[in-house]
Amino acid sequence: MQKHNFGAGPCILPKEVFEEAAQAVLSWGNTGLSILEISHRTPEFEAVVEESCQLIKDLMGVPENYKVIFVQGGASQQFGMIPMNLLNENESAAYLDTGVWANKALKEAKLFGNATAIASSKDANYTFIPKDYIIPTDAKYFHCTSNNTIYGTQMQSFPKSPIPMVCDMSSDILSRVVNVADFDMIYAGAQKNIGPAGNTVVIINEDILGKVDRKISSMLDYKIHIEGGSMYNTPPVFAIYVAMLNLRWLKKQGGVVEMERRNNEKAALLYNEIDRNSMFKGTCEIVDRSHMNVCFVMHDATKEKEFLKAAEAAGCIGLKGHRSVGGFRASMYNALPLASVQVLVDVMAEFEIRN
Repeated sequence: MQKHNFGAGPCILPKEVFEEAAQAVLSWGNTGLSILEISHRTPEFEAVVEESCQLIKDLMGVPENYKVIFVQGGASQQFGMIPMNLLNENESAAYLDTGVWANKALKEAKLFGNATAIASSKDANYTFIPKDYIIPTDAKYFHCTSNNTIYGTQMQSFPKSPIPMVCDMSSDILSRVVNVADFDMIYAGAQKNIGPAGNTVVIINEDILGKVDRKISSMLDYKIHIEGGSMYNTPPVFAIYVAMLNLRWLKKQGGVVEMERRNNEKAALLYNEIDRNSMFKGTCEIVDRSHMNVCFVMHDATKEKEFLKAAEAAGCIGLKGHRSVGGFRASMYNALPLASVQVLVDVMAEFEIRN
């Protein structure tokens, strides 16, 4: 039976990417070696890093004065690296608190300076994105999280920030068109739309670096990673290689413009069924609904296990919601086809008829 992967963690990847990556594990190119044993200092792998960075630049329209680097530690490592590199102890930073990961980023920043939440939806269990907040002009930077995987909310637009804007795009990078020039830094754990876990992409305007007084450990210094070309230390070779394959696939499909069209279509299909079906309801404000992570519950919670069983019987896996929200969460990253969403919608409609 075909599986339809709606899991929120490691992303679904195209079959051709899996096949090419699998072949490279046995023998990569003309090296006679597995990609798992190749040295990161070989010209062949240096070309992989260079191509991967260039693909991100091309796909996202990254300005010339920005750098693209690969680092490790996931987006969580960035929560501390950002204030360490951008914020002095006597300076302030502004954060938009829209979910668990945004709140964790705020807590880490407080270790390095005066970081505060200028708006939060925590009291409403993060069911909406705050609006009409004012970004203080005396803060060093403004931090936001574009998409909240746990709660199913997404920033459908971004403010025009009077100060450098930093954005965690871990779960919706490359899923829709954004103007990179509006941000001074974008970062993303790779495991949602880029490739396997173990790799983090940072897109950064060099002009914001080198302005803090503290000494920074080399592994936590953006300038060091830029100077080292993402290879100051041994990078996650396989993770970057698979990311390159996926970025090639994305470009071949029509780039981010085409991904946005597909993602809008998938989201519309599922949300229309949630709103139509008498057994289900969404969990967050309609205007802030995520196109990546759709969260919904049942009016009769006692039937949730039965529905989950029916969905799994149809091949739909990874639908169980996060404990903070309950119910169900359908994550629809770039490589998930519309046909998989249709299978889920059909299960929902059939379940309504039976009940």
